Amino acid sequence: MGSPVNGHLGTSEDGKTKHAADIESRPASEPYYKKLKTPLNTRPASPYTLKPPIDEDGLSWPSKGARERIESSPEELHAKELRIADAVKTILSELGEDVEREGLLETPERYARAMLFFTKGYEDNISDVIKRAVFEEDHDEMVIVKDIEIYSLCEHHLVPFFGKVHIGYIPNKKVLGLSKLARLAEMYSRRFQVQERLTKQIAIALSEILQPRGVAVVIEATHMCMVSRGVQKSGAVTATSCMLGCFRAQQKTRDEFLTLLGRK
Repeated sequence: MGSPVNGHLGTSEDGKTKHAADIESRPASEPYYKKLKTPLNTRPASPYTLKPPIDEDGLSWPSKGARERIESSPEELHAKELRIADAVKTILSELGEDVEREGLLETPERYARAMLFFTKGYEDNISDVIKRAVFEEDHDEMVIVKDIEIYSLCEHHLVPFFGKVHIGYIPNKKVLGLSKLARLAEMYSRRFQVQERLTKQIAIALSEILQPRGVAVVIEATHMCMVSRGVQKSGAVTATSCMLGCFRAQQKTRDEFLTLLGRK
């Protein structure tokens, strides 16, 4: 095929002229991520989420295997810990370390116990976290709990990210015990996460529990996968938000929340 001349690219097999403009107007081939069979590509998107925030028995957004972990006996949990430790020994050896030297003798077992703690949110049932801390109350003004510390693990690199979550809601005849807001954030953060999903999970779960007029969640966090590797930008802070109900629909309400957080 020759080079374009006066907007033409030559002729096709049937003798018809191909114009550059015709070819440019054709849709490009789909990017690779459009071909993946992910939920976002195979199911219609809703404004908030593709998954129910609270399933029928109270275990929220479980991973595959979370049910098995919750129902494990002490013996089964110990066996799981030993399997994790064996896997860590393999990793240390492949990294060039001597797993028999003094400093690393018990490291695999310590790491296994640490990882089980860091991901203990998989064992939490939301109904057990909330318990009977939902109360009827004649209050219709904003409730905010700020600066709740969270520690989580990035699911892409399995390294920590940490920061603070700020939660606000406007009650609709029901309020939640204030400590439960922190426990809700703790439950979801103690899992393998991405910050965007963590923000949304907290907001939607609170919305489902209380059916309030609105919910707002803001998370500000530092990611070690960005600070200690990759671009290595130590001062970078990632902020995400999820606004539901009147916080999403009314800018004045949203602005009041952000002003009270000192973000405006």
